[in-house]
Amino acid sequence: MRNRYLDLLRFLAIVRVVVYHVTGWASLTLLFPAMSVMFALAGSLMAASLHRSGPTAVGRRLRRLLPSLWVVAAVFVPAMLLTGLPLTPKVLLWLFPVSDPPANYWGALALSPIWYLRDYLWFVLASPIALWLFRRFPLPTLLAPYCLLLAIELGIYPNAPGVLREFGLYFGAWLLGFAHQAGMLRRLANRVLVPTVLVLAGVGGAWILAHPGPRGYDLNDNPLGNALWSAAFILVALGRAPSTAHWVDRNELFGRAVTVLNRRALTVYLWHMAFVVALTPLVDVVGWSHQDPLGLAIRIALVFLLVGVVTALVGWVEDVAAQRPAELIPGGRRPASLPAARHHAESRRGEEPDRTARPAGDSPPVEAGRAAEAPPVGAARAAGAPAARVGEGREDGVPGQRGRGGQVNAE
Repeated sequence: MRNRYLDLLRFLAIVRVVVYHVTGWASLTLLFPAMSVMFALAGSLMAASLHRSGPTAVGRRLRRLLPSLWVVAAVFVPAMLLTGLPLTPKVLLWLFPVSDPPANYWGALALSPIWYLRDYLWFVLASPIALWLFRRFPLPTLLAPYCLLLAIELGIYPNAPGVLREFGLYFGAWLLGFAHQAGMLRRLANRVLVPTVLVLAGVGGAWILAHPGPRGYDLNDNPLGNALWSAAFILVALGRAPSTAHWVDRNELFGRAVTVLNRRALTVYLWHMAFVVALTPLVDVVGWSHQDPLGLAIRIALVFLLVGVVTALVGWVEDVAAQRPAELIPGGRRPASLPAARHHAESRRGEEPDRTARPAGDSPPVEAGRAAEAPPVGAARAAGAPAARVGEGREDGVPGQRGRGGQVNAE
C-alpha cells in the first residue's frame, strides 16, 4: 500500500510552490523547502524502482516523465515560434531537455519550471551508478554533492559547469531519498539524528543570515544555505516519518485532494507558472497588491482554478504514461466487482508503492550573455541579479512574484 504520509508531503510541496509563486513570500522557502523535499521523494521512488527492476527502471521513469512535457511543448513552442523564437535545432530540446530548451521573452518566464525536469532527467540517468556507489560507500556517496557545492561556493572550484552546480545543490536530497528507501534514515538513533539535524540547520541558518540575497532570506538565492537547511528538514521529515497516515483520508474531500495532486503533480507543476504570469496584469488593472490579503487570496484561488481546468483537460496524459486507466479526476472509487488480479496489475502499472518500512538490498536555464539568441528557459537565474528583473534568480527553480506592481520574479 502507498504511504499516505509521503503523499501528504508531496501535496504540501506542490501547494507551497504555487503559493510562493503568487505571493513571493521568502519565509515559505525556509518553512518548507519544497523542491528539495520533492527531489528526496523522487530519489526514494527511483531507488525502489531500481531495486525492483534494475536499469530498465530508467526507461520506465523517462516514459512517465516526458509525455506531460510534450503536451506543454505542443501548446507553447508553436506560440513562441510565432512570437519571435528562432527555429533552430535547439528547439528539439523540448523533446528531451538534458539542456535548457530555448524560449522567447515571455516563454522563458512562463515555462521556467522546465529546470526541474532537466535536473530530474540528469538525476534519473545518473541513478544506476549512484545507487551502485551508495550501496557500497553510503556515507562518502551521500556527502559528495555537499562537498562539491561547498567547493563551488567557497571559490575552491570557480566557474563550475551548471550541471555540477545543480548536482551539488539538489542531488544530495536525491541521495537522502536513497537512504530513506533503504531504511537507513529510520534506523538512525536519536543520539545521531538530533545532533546532525542541529548542526546542519545551525550552519545552514548561519550561512543564510550572513549571506542574504536580493530577496532577503530566500533559500533560492543561497545554494549552500539551501542545501544544508533542506538536508536538516529532510532528515526529520523522512527520518521520523510515520509508517502510514490513515488520518489523511478521514476527511474524504481532503484525502481526494491529496490523491489528485499526487497523480497530477507534474501537470500542476509545469502549467501553474503560466497562469501566475498571465494573471500578473490584473495587479495593475484591479489593484490586487501583494500587501492586500484578499487580493492575494483571490489570485491564489484563480491560479488553482485555472490549473484545475487545464489538469482536467490534459492531466490524463500522466495516467497513460504510467499505464493506468485514464481518469478525469483521479482517486475515484473502484468498482466493487473489480477482480483482485486486475487490481493488482493496475497497481503495478500505476504509482509505485512506498517501500520505506522495509530496508532494501541495496516520486515540476541557459547561460547568460547570449543576447543574439532567444533566452532559454531559466536563463535569468544569474546569481545575485536583482529580484525584480524578469527571469533572474529562482525559487524552487521556478519564477515567482514579489514586490509591488505585480512584477514577476524567478524563484
